[in-house]
Amino acid sequence: MTLPLRHFLLALCVVVIWGSNFVVIRVGLNEFPSLLFAALRFTLATLPAILLLPRPKLGWRNLAAYGLLVGTGQFALLYLAMRSQISPGLASLVIQTQVFFTLLLAMRTSGERVRGYQWLALALAAVGVGVIALHTDGSTTVLGLVMVLAAAACWAGGNIVGKRAVGVNMLAYVVWSSAFAAPPLWLLSLLVDGPTRVGEALAHASPTAWAALAWQAVGNTLFGYGVWSWLLSRHPAATIVPMALLVPIFGMSCSAWLLGEGLPPWKLAAAALVISGLALNLLWPRVRGWLAKAQAA
Repeated sequence: MTLPLRHFLLALCVVVIWGSNFVVIRVGLNEFPSLLFAALRFTLATLPAILLLPRPKLGWRNLAAYGLLVGTGQFALLYLAMRSQISPGLASLVIQTQVFFTLLLAMRTSGERVRGYQWLALALAAVGVGVIALHTDGSTTVLGLVMVLAAAACWAGGNIVGKRAVGVNMLAYVVWSSAFAAPPLWLLSLLVDGPTRVGEALAHASPTAWAALAWQAVGNTLFGYGVWSWLLSRHPAATIVPMALLVPIFGMSCSAWLLGEGLPPWKLAAAALVISGLALNLLWPRVRGWLAKAQAA
């Protein structure tokens, strides 16, 4: 299925935000405990917007499942890992294994068919991912990798749940589902971080940390996930989800620029493989259509 240009540009805007967001997360985690940071993020994504947007005409189970998978599951695990177990650039890469989890879940739950060129596109991208994974520098632990892989699986589950939200206001969907993510995150933060540490972080956080939090809630959650869910409700997962493979490209670039992470030749080669896979997935249907028209002329 060919992706319209305006939908492609929307998806591209989301992946740029998500890629650069790993640097923003690192800034916030310098001052907020991981679980508190996640709890604040989804609280701000819920309030005050939930008072202005009517509840989507969906069952509570769908809203709760999306909020718990994407909010509580994905970001609790990701933030905990990024605190000390994995670098921002590599986290932006490993989380994209959600592409493969999503495609497998889509095949099992809705019978979507992944076409041959899409398998080839994913294979190219996977080789790029493999090149990066083979060049870790020791700053990533096995625990960190496992936690981010688990976060990716949660994101994939959220993709499948969000795809069932057809014909609803997707911004309202993200806001109302965030209401299910915030309470368990607050509970986990109080249990793991402790009331004293939570209170100290809230009292002493700098304006930079609060700005990072605001960007998490508004830019990354409300805009990013609202648009992403809207696209998934209108296109096959196999068309939309592979675009997220660009996230590590932006993630590594921003980490190199703002945090001083290196970009050696092997990283650039891996990036070329990922982009080649993305281009094949997005452009081949159009190329095939042009070829068919040329042969019929």
